[in-house]
Amino acid sequence: MIPLFTGRHVYEAVSPERAVEAVQQAFTAYARGEWTMPPKVYVPAYPAGDFRAMPAVGGGHALLKWITSFPGNPAKGIPTVMGVVLLSSAEDGRLVAVLDAASVTALRTGAAAVLAAEILGRADAESAAVIGAGVNGESVARTFAARGREPLLWDVDEARAHDVAERVGAGVAPSLEEALAADLLVTVTPGREILLGEGALRPGQHVSLMGADGPGKAEIAVEELARGRVFCDDWEQASHNGELAHAVAAGVLTRDDVSQVGDVLIGTAEGRRSDRDITIFDSTGLAIHDLAIALAAMERAGELDLRAISLL
Repeated sequence: MIPLFTGRHVYEAVSPERAVEAVQQAFTAYARGEWTMPPKVYVPAYPAGDFRAMPAVGGGHALLKWITSFPGNPAKGIPTVMGVVLLSSAEDGRLVAVLDAASVTALRTGAAAVLAAEILGRADAESAAVIGAGVNGESVARTFAARGREPLLWDVDEARAHDVAERVGAGVAPSLEEALAADLLVTVTPGREILLGEGALRPGQHVSLMGADGPGKAEIAVEELARGRVFCDDWEQASHNGELAHAVAAGVLTRDDVSQVGDVLIGTAEGRRSDRDITIFDSTGLAIHDLAIALAAMERAGELDLRAISLL
């Protein structure tokens, strides 16, 4: 019998703190070549949305996440992001667990955004803000709060921002401009509009860009991206489907201009150099992070009231 983790079970099994730890371990293992990750596959169903197939191998296991992104779904009363994670043994191919993909995605998104902010932000950074109070934005805010920071939240839907802030222990920004001025900024929007135009970021600021995770999306202008010290989760993925894709296509950035966060963690790439650096993290979402969250959830499988399924 194969354990089935619903979204509730995933959140019960993996705290925000454990998610940050797991994502950091995955970054490190991938940078050292211990974990592998074939390219993410996009299956477009535009203009409505797209499907994504995301494989990874590491820690004695293989993972495949099949997930959707349909931005118009909330108007229908259904989530934007839905799907499943299949976790298998890398020794004999046995399917060992099935997990809800949306909760796995939210946990690793929050963890990656906050981890990058902690690694690349100024040591004396005080304020933190999250733009976007959807499922993933809520996870980022919850992770900041769990790490000892009370972030400000801003969303186009003010009522949603207040609801999420109350649940996670955050504040609500009185304006978008005040949120954008935070020392540690995370943007988690649909990526359909530029939030950060040329000159928007001030010296010493850090931003984790989490919304532009597919073709045609952007949260920052190419000119503003070029002003900062740029980091990404994975060069191959980000340079084709993230914020970097626009700058690479315009000839503004090359591989030599961008460092991977995993390389910063293992000391083969330099992070922040000075308190005046503008640091920019481009995240496209990695299957290795999904794998890390799935493995963390499995650690507590015996403590949960999981249902089981059989494929026989």
